[in-house]
Amino acid sequence: MTVEAQFLGLLGSQQAVWVTVQAHRGSVPREAGAWMAVFAGITVGSIGGGHLEWQAIEQARELLRRPSGPSARRYALGPSLGQCCGGEVTLQFEPVSVSDQPRLRQHFAAKQALWPPVALFGGGHVAAALVQLLGHLPFLVHWFDSRDGIFPGTLPANVHAEYSEPVQRAVAGLAPGSRVLIMSFSHAEDLDVVAACLLRQRSQGDLPFIGLIGSRSKWAVFSHRLTERGFSALELARVTCPIGVPGIVGKAPDVIAVAVAAQLLQSEIPPGSDQSEATKEA
Repeated sequence: MTVEAQFLGLLGSQQAVWVTVQAHRGSVPREAGAWMAVFAGITVGSIGGGHLEWQAIEQARELLRRPSGPSARRYALGPSLGQCCGGEVTLQFEPVSVSDQPRLRQHFAAKQALWPPVALFGGGHVAAALVQLLGHLPFLVHWFDSRDGIFPGTLPANVHAEYSEPVQRAVAGLAPGSRVLIMSFSHAEDLDVVAACLLRQRSQGDLPFIGLIGSRSKWAVFSHRLTERGFSALELARVTCPIGVPGIVGKAPDVIAVAVAAQLLQSEIPPGSDQSEATKEA
């Protein structure tokens, strides 16, 4: 269950205060749009943790005890909060109840529609582990396999599974900007999907990441066969193989899934930005 679904479910029977990061300046724990929902006995989501979040929870619970309209409050992340980020955060506090569910549902749906698309080919152990992990991350996942009945009965809310035979036929219908991950049960299928992606990249240029699971020796064989199909060295350079951030040792499905998910998150950092910003803590 996503945090959004958990929030909306609890809101069906309890009142809450929805706390959102409205604006920020300098180094801060979370970006604008980050949120948490504060109920009488539980919180859902996070605005970054630490003393800032503790104070925000106290302020929200005071609003639950003494309801009023939406309000905003600015926090300086300095010594008074025990946080040395040095930035400023403006939080909005909004009391919400069951009557706000439709509006909030529309809000979350609109936000989710902006998430980058991921096309995952293959329903094996690594793919299954990756799907569970991506269910907690801001991606819209389209999952393909040529084997009927391979997908689990329950999927994360941001994952859609689809049977496709042959599996490479699905490449033509991918959303523009899709990050493609190829890890089918068959090397022959993998090769066909890679070829279909490169053909689409040649004509449309709208697949910013094409990743293939496997070793360097597998890619050497694939490179030779793709060259025989007429693809140039420049086109083959568009494929990342092996996939996953370097330095993570282990071949267990969950370990590989973590490495691949991290690589996808790295691909979302705009060119020229400081990648370390994504992991800075308050």
